[in-house]
Amino acid sequence: MNALTRARSPQPPGPDFPAGHQVTPWPGEPRPVPPPLDRLLRLSLAGGRLRPAASAGALHPVNAHLLLGPGTALPPGRYAYDPVRHRLIARGPAPAGAPPGAVAVLTVTARRTASHYGHRAWPLLLLDTGHAAAALALAGAPEWCPDADVTLLARAAGLPPDWHGAEPEHPLAAVRLTPGPPDVLERWSAYGPGAPPPPTRHAPTPVLEDTWKALGGLGGGTAWLRTEAPALPEAALRSRRSAEPPFPAVPERPALDTVLAVARRTTAVRWHLTTEIPPALAARAADQHWLGHVGALLLAHGCPDDAPPARVRHAHLHAGYAVGLAQAVAGHLGQASRPIGSWQHGPDGPPDLVHALALGLRTADTEGTHRP
Repeated sequence: MNALTRARSPQPPGPDFPAGHQVTPWPGEPRPVPPPLDRLLRLSLAGGRLRPAASAGALHPVNAHLLLGPGTALPPGRYAYDPVRHRLIARGPAPAGAPPGAVAVLTVTARRTASHYGHRAWPLLLLDTGHAAAALALAGAPEWCPDADVTLLARAAGLPPDWHGAEPEHPLAAVRLTPGPPDVLERWSAYGPGAPPPPTRHAPTPVLEDTWKALGGLGGGTAWLRTEAPALPEAALRSRRSAEPPFPAVPERPALDTVLAVARRTTAVRWHLTTEIPPALAARAADQHWLGHVGALLLAHGCPDDAPPARVRHAHLHAGYAVGLAQAVAGHLGQASRPIGSWQHGPDGPPDLVHALALGLRTADTEGTHRP
């Protein structure tokens, strides 16, 4: 049984284990985010437990390492972003000749998600990374690279080759925050790695080690893509939150079609929008029975269990990215929405489900109510 087949199986996750630090404790003095990047990061990744980018279980495993060249009001170098304090931690200076512009390398701390979702965690880590990239795009990031070789990303971010007992981070994508040269990752990868954070007191579990193995086996290229995010008012970005069900009323069809059109900009997966949700479909969504109390469901599908690792990565990152954009548009249109990331095999709905977005409107009977 491969890792994706197991993640989609009905086997329930094992007992929870410690999730570790909410933010990687990189050593160093926190510095204010410089003005050229302040608004972009504040509207995309900043915040405490409830951050603008959606995350499975609100566990937020995605980290951002900023590669800052000349012209960002900070000395060129590598910085770890602390989204809770909205601060940058200097991880090492850049030698003379660092490429201009600012790039974020998105990594994941697998323990945070695996601590609750077990063997189902690693596809969720990919989806969460796509959501984080979408949040940056909505805030103004011009390009992203969802398929860069993970070894290249690790070298560019200066991640240590040996974590010496610290909780490792796995790089999955890069986002260009300001314009810069096309070979920016290759140029940053020529600089030596930084030191690891302090060791963790939590020993890895077998399921966590399996998750690390799955994340480390993802290949890729180095193509930069335009983000093409819809232009939304700042108030819409500040107010993003996943809604608590129920929201059973069906939005008008033009509003649903607008959300669907945003998702369909991503062709890495196929899309299906339905307002008729079979009750048994909830069993495929890790028994999230609240799906029977929403107005519509936007489904991303089409990545089979035996797909090559590069395709699995491509499909999940793009699906998370597309649902992130679609959710922001849905909220701007007044719709309640909630992403659903964990899907198992079953008879109802399309095969090979990757991701979904529940959509709807509250009614007079559901105002102020919570998930059933």
